[in-house]
Amino acid sequence: MTRVQRSLTLLTGLLLSAAAALAQGSSTKPVNLMVPYPAGGPSDAIARIFFNPLGKELGQQVLVENLGGVSGALAAQKVLAAPADGQYVFQGSPNEVILSPLANAAVKLKTEDFRLVHPVADAVMVFVTRKDLPASSVDELIALARKSADRPLTYGSVGIGSLYHLILENVQAQTGVKLAHVPYKGNAPLLQDIAGGQVDFAVLVYSAAMGALADQGRLKVIGQLGAQRSELLKNVPTANEGQALKNFSYKIWTGFMVPKSTPEDVVVRLHAAIGRTLQDPGVRTQLAAQTQLAAAPMTLAESTRFFDAETARYRAIARQINLQPQ
Repeated sequence: MTRVQRSLTLLTGLLLSAAAALAQGSSTKPVNLMVPYPAGGPSDAIARIFFNPLGKELGQQVLVENLGGVSGALAAQKVLAAPADGQYVFQGSPNEVILSPLANAAVKLKTEDFRLVHPVADAVMVFVTRKDLPASSVDELIALARKSADRPLTYGSVGIGSLYHLILENVQAQTGVKLAHVPYKGNAPLLQDIAGGQVDFAVLVYSAAMGALADQGRLKVIGQLGAQRSELLKNVPTANEGQALKNFSYKIWTGFMVPKSTPEDVVVRLHAAIGRTLQDPGVRTQLAAQTQLAAAPMTLAESTRFFDAETARYRAIARQINLQPQ
């Protein structure tokens, strides 16, 4: 074989290798975005905002798959059971991947099984009360709870071990007040009972339905839980603007996650595509219409640190209140 022939053979091999690598990096298989609740809810609405622009950034079709059950953990477990190749992405929050293993004995996954690629949306959580509760701020709510020790104020949540339950257990630990917990099966019936006066208050994600009920005078939104006032609720003060809950802040976030064993190059590519999607003005506008804010940019390392910090925080509260899986 001549030198020219050897060079051509080597060049052909290099080109074939590059083509194979390129094909591997941009798979033609669709990506399944797994939503842990039925279609039509707020979690599904986020997925419907992201799937098309994210697919364009990835150069792959993104399909939304809904699977409810076991506090959202059924969908999480399906993602973990699939090959860790980036074809299944879990859309989750602290409720499914951090809290459900702490509260539900049927959940076998571990938080450490997942890697947060990037948060995508932040919701605004608020203190909401029945319309005639004699408290118009979080400080007044805590003061009323102190005076009502013999007949504790009732608060609703979407279940034992839910984020809302843990937050209000933490409020009791910080302030020394005693509250009576009333678990519900979902946001909608709880909101209806607050409007109907059957329960005194709750911590919930702010929604358009809640805003409509507040505008009608059927309930009151008295405080936000974020570190700063959300641009979606500029007229509602944060809890830490008062005196009773200084340095108190919580937010509920939604993020895209993959199994921990997913190859690094796949994670890097997905992270970059999510970051670009979050800058899309259409995505940001649609999230705001769902009373959600687009997540701030994070590097992969920052996403990992954020996830680890959130895990440690909620596990500490679970230990504090002696939460046991049921």
